Amino acid sequence: MPKTITRAMLTEAAASRTGLSRPDVSEIGERMFEMIGDALMAGETVKLSGFASLQVRSRAERTGRNPRTGEQYPISARHTVVMTPSARLREALDALDTPPVSQPENT
Repeated sequence: MPKTITRAMLTEAAASRTGLSRPDVSEIGERMFEMIGDALMAGETVKLSGFASLQVRSRAERTGRNPRTGEQYPISARHTVVMTPSARLREALDALDTPPVSQPENT
């Protein structure tokens, strides 16, 4: 299984599973992503039942540090999208046989 699934791969899989044409599935996907983006830009929370919730959160200005040089620099305030997985998705991920990939610690 590839480590990255592309939009084209999703379109192909959805077309083969539904029997719809690839252009139709692509158009539906395109409009859905557009609607999700519009809702997030309007400050709304997007709930995708059984998958996740997406919402925009504000991040305050903070000081960052280059790990190689130790040099500090300001990181400007910004808005970011936060994904919260549904309980069903969390349970499915917890049931996976493979251990989770560890992330490097921020120090």
